[in-house]
Amino acid sequence: MRAKLFLLLAQGLLLLSVSSCGDQVEEVEYFGKFDMVNDFDKADGMGSAAVPTSADDSDTAVWEVWNDWADTDTPDARKAGLAWEANSGLNWNEKFALWIESLPKIDAYEENYKTFTITNPQGKTIQAPVLECAETAYFLRATFASWYHLPFFLEAVDSDGTRVFMGHFGWRTARGRYKNSNLFRKWYRDYSGGDYDASNWPRDERLRAKKLYGADDDYQPFLGDGARAGTYFDELFLNKRVGHFLILLLSNFGSIHLADSANTFNLKPEALRQGDLLLERWQRRGIGHTLVVKHVEPGQNPGTLMAELVSGSMPRRQPKWEDPTASKRYFTSNMTGGEGTNWSGERYAELGGGLKRWRVARAQDGWWVNTILPEDLDYWISSTDYDAIAARPSQFEELLDKLDPEAARDALLAIIEDKRNHLRSHPASCSARIAREEAFRDLYDLMEEHFGMSKLEVDKQYRILDDYVFAELVYNQSKTCCWNSTTAAMYEIIMDYERNLQQQSEGCTEPVVFMNDGGYDVFYQHAVEMGRENEWVDWSEDESCPQREVARDTEAEHLWSPFCEVFGAPAGCQPDRFEPNNTRDDAAAIMSGDYDGLSICGGEDDWYWLSPSAGTLRISIYFEHSKGDLDIKLLDEQGQVVDSSAGTGDSETVEAQASGDENFFLRVYGYNGAENTYRMTVSY
Repeated sequence: MRAKLFLLLAQGLLLLSVSSCGDQVEEVEYFGKFDMVNDFDKADGMGSAAVPTSADDSDTAVWEVWNDWADTDTPDARKAGLAWEANSGLNWNEKFALWIESLPKIDAYEENYKTFTITNPQGKTIQAPVLECAETAYFLRATFASWYHLPFFLEAVDSDGTRVFMGHFGWRTARGRYKNSNLFRKWYRDYSGGDYDASNWPRDERLRAKKLYGADDDYQPFLGDGARAGTYFDELFLNKRVGHFLILLLSNFGSIHLADSANTFNLKPEALRQGDLLLERWQRRGIGHTLVVKHVEPGQNPGTLMAELVSGSMPRRQPKWEDPTASKRYFTSNMTGGEGTNWSGERYAELGGGLKRWRVARAQDGWWVNTILPEDLDYWISSTDYDAIAARPSQFEELLDKLDPEAARDALLAIIEDKRNHLRSHPASCSARIAREEAFRDLYDLMEEHFGMSKLEVDKQYRILDDYVFAELVYNQSKTCCWNSTTAAMYEIIMDYERNLQQQSEGCTEPVVFMNDGGYDVFYQHAVEMGRENEWVDWSEDESCPQREVARDTEAEHLWSPFCEVFGAPAGCQPDRFEPNNTRDDAAAIMSGDYDGLSICGGEDDWYWLSPSAGTLRISIYFEHSKGDLDIKLLDEQGQVVDSSAGTGDSETVEAQASGDENFFLRVYGYNGAENTYRMTVSY
């Protein structure tokens, strides 16, 4: 999500001294501020001259170009590719869409969502990389262009007002090499002409050592300990120049450059296809959110479509594959260029959001130009036709198929839980808070219309303590929203404080919202009391943050029911004899036997540990489901889930085969914050 508009202004350039072919060279990885070419009040067109096609790029070029995006009947265009048959008759932009569609769905690495894999032309398959959202879009487009020798470049303006272009020809201006930017062709190797596969893949150690600019979070754990983005690119590309190019591209260009009509153009909804981009923009400058259209198919109702999106995030992650309901919520959001205004009174339609398609780089009259293919002109919306831009979310409401009420409810609850999970790892995330509450707003409407439930009834059934602790904040009035380096350990500290507050209070007490209120001292002091002060991370400006000096963050106007109306503890719900055992560190020791009089109160968890003898370990809990749904998970010593049970009856059971020399942990918890008493049996 980060718009890289503020790169090292105070620090200047970061230079890496390396040697190439015996020569000492200096690699520049990060330059200064890069702004848009076309501001949002400037009408776009068919593109303008960028770099002469005759320019000498013998030192700067990243890959050779011999195809045109419009080609359908050249020798290369007639060949079969990664996602199309020979003699397909398709142009390369259409093939790009097929390639995006073809990337197969898999489970994300150590995460509870779906992502995809990528197979290169040499047949080597790798999981999708851990990237931010705009980085994911750039990576996919540049990768395809480099593999099929297509022209590609992006435009921006530096702090001196100079138009700069980064693409297949390197980093250049209209007159030549940009400053002392990298000489890709001279410094790095291209092994594409060799016979390589996974068994003899060439390595570029300089590339493998590189990481992306920004937060220290571009680790690629599925490639081994310490692997960063550079390692990923080294594993994927025979042309190592492309890997070095991507490090520079992703570190210096952000979501605002995708909103720039010099690089993409606004698209009518009916033209939607794979590889298109959907941009959320809630401010004129600064961050936004970029999603890539991954899958499109006809809907169940005539004349409708089903679409699915993927996106990276900040902090970086593998691209998350959204289901049709979650995707439709993005397409129909006002923040994707729709009606209404942001907190500053600016129209969303004038902030560069909405459905976009990549411009294509083509040679025209001796110049490289980012333009629009003729077949796309009927679907192009001028960047200043704000009424047409603003109408698109409503048009998507009709174009994208609707789910039945039960499926829609379940999809919204899945979105809410996904955002809660994100906050459990990154508790300062304002985008997750906003998205969670947007899903609740839709849930309120859905449950009232189709299930006859009031807002209070919805909140009593589906709200949890976390929602009130991590309340929605006004983005540009809250410095917490710039803090991307918070951690799962901090979440545990915050929630331990909140649960203690609830347990120690007489009657109902509103939770303390995790936000800047003259600082974050109350939570830091609790970390000290827990002996975990070393796990507390101080606030840092992890993205452009004009609101850095605010004394107190601003909460958004909440639609939820008051906390004490939702979470008044039911009569008779009292802590049981094993308390406090609300975290894994405080797990209570148990052994084979029956345990009565246990309880889940106030949104807490119960944790237990045991060391069973060899054989089958079986644990069951029994309760009245109508009074509160309880679920259980069995984990090993490393924290990996061995078995879980989350049914809708009056009992839950988990099993595992024990070796006799290992420990297990059991977590008992209420579904969506449910409370209840229960009985437990343990046998082995």
